[in-house]
Amino acid sequence: MSISTRGTTVLITGASSGLGVEFANEFARRGADLVIVARRRERLEELAERLRREHGTTVHVVPLDLAAPDAAATLRARTDELGVRIEHVVNNAGFGMQGEFADADPERIDEMVRLNIGALVAVTRAYLPDLVAAGTGTVVNIASTASYQPCPTMAVYGATKAFVLSFSEAIASEVHEHGVTVLAVSPGPTRTEFFEVATGRSESPGFMQTASQVVATAFRALDRARPPYSVISGLGNAVGALGARFLPRRAVIAVSARVLGRLPGAH
Repeated sequence: MSISTRGTTVLITGASSGLGVEFANEFARRGADLVIVARRRERLEELAERLRREHGTTVHVVPLDLAAPDAAATLRARTDELGVRIEHVVNNAGFGMQGEFADADPERIDEMVRLNIGALVAVTRAYLPDLVAAGTGTVVNIASTASYQPCPTMAVYGATKAFVLSFSEAIASEVHEHGVTVLAVSPGPTRTEFFEVATGRSESPGFMQTASQVVATAFRALDRARPPYSVISGLGNAVGALGARFLPRRAVIAVSARVLGRLPGAH
């Protein structure tokens, strides 16, 4: 059994780069029409033109800053104006930043919480009732392996992703009996613009997954007869994230700090 996509319409946020582009590629390849959302109109238009040319799919472009007040309501009004019925939602919009919390820009912290948590919840709430009423549909929320332990130097980001994982698994339990799938996807380090924004570095460590690998993990889960509520992309990532549950909490945090490059005397 596989997720039913042909002839449906998919809403993808954060669609101008990285995972958003790869989700758009795969849904278009599977015969879905798209509504793609991000701040950068030019990137969206380029993606839309390519997908129309390669797959003959209908693609609607919605330039929108989802961290802005009432952005989800604006998005819902726009899809209503377009006359499309959203049957699948991918909440991919989000960002992180690295550095000690005491030194972080308060405005960027607020923006991160509004986008990573507030927008995801609001967009989900804007469309989930329709999926429940129809008895079908999918919501994919992008969490992170950072969801599974505290993340020194990425404290707020890790906390937002822990929220996404908990929220997604909870509503997955609520709606699965109505025929709706909610899946939290937890990538580890991934070669996308996200890495550059979060760390300020353009080089990618060799252990990183690609965006296409993460999206393939998501679709393998969605194609199952009984999709899980959450999935971790990459065997090593899964072992590390789930194995942390069996270690003392301080040890887990120390390992997380080491991985993220924050140890006493490291600066």
